[in-house]
Amino acid sequence: MSFKSDIRLQRNVILIGILLMLIKMVAYFITHSNAILTDALESLVNIFAGTFSLYSLYLASQPSDHNHPYGHGKVEFIAGVIEGFLIIVAGFLMSIKAVYNFIHPEIISHIDIGLVLALVAGLINYVMGVLMTKHGKEKHSMSMQSEGTHLKSDGYTSFAMVIGLAIMWITNLYWLDNAITVLMAIFIGYLGYSIVRKSIAGIMDETDLDVNARVFGAIKNQRKPEWIDFHEFRVIRYGRKLHVDCHLVLPFYLTIKDEQVEVIQIQQLISEGSQQETEIFIHTDPCTENYCKHCTMPNCDFRQEDFIAKKSGGF
Repeated sequence: MSFKSDIRLQRNVILIGILLMLIKMVAYFITHSNAILTDALESLVNIFAGTFSLYSLYLASQPSDHNHPYGHGKVEFIAGVIEGFLIIVAGFLMSIKAVYNFIHPEIISHIDIGLVLALVAGLINYVMGVLMTKHGKEKHSMSMQSEGTHLKSDGYTSFAMVIGLAIMWITNLYWLDNAITVLMAIFIGYLGYSIVRKSIAGIMDETDLDVNARVFGAIKNQRKPEWIDFHEFRVIRYGRKLHVDCHLVLPFYLTIKDEQVEVIQIQQLISEGSQQETEIFIHTDPCTENYCKHCTMPNCDFRQEDFIAKKSGGF
């Protein structure tokens, strides 16, 4: 599993993020707009979160060892939690600044310059976000997907801010600056919460329905009568790597060599269906007469009961 391209992309995103933050800070000092300051603070969060994501990618690239037999991939979920938390804090601070300036307004000027700078920064952030999200999904990287989602949201808020500031510039309703800031803070806070929620789900090994559907679907589509029953089926995500283990019931009269052939076929199906690096452990159990009514094995000389239906809850 190569992380070199991921680390290089993340490093470039951080460098561009620093440049964008400086542009937004210049725009704020020119305009004194809280909305633009909010955008600049979000870029600052991008830099801190991106730096930790870069470290998490480096750590996740390290091979399994004695203390981490499943690898270091879970650190990407931790990076997502930290990024989401920083986003929530930034949204909270933005809302406090906006409420303060409702009471103590600041004089806003040179909105036209601020609009241009904010629009350029927003476009760059959005493009980077699309690239990061796409790359993160292809590599099954939680930290890169979180970073991409954050960057795209930064683009969205920049576009919304530009529209709001343009209306304010035309109407001279300067209180709109603080109102826009509050709305942006609420959106950013919700985004941070969603990233934290998704990352914690990964840390807690919450079932990923999409991954399960791919794995189960691969087996269902080519299931053989010899595969009488699957149970204790678990799919756990360790960063970009999946760990799958289950119990497989096979006809009791198969030899160990025959069982191994069946297990290898199932492992290949799971690997192809998961669409990512997967570690698979399958424990085989011999069938008993209790399975006869759920077994579709043809011409079985040992059948004790006619087939009635597949086992409830099986696949």
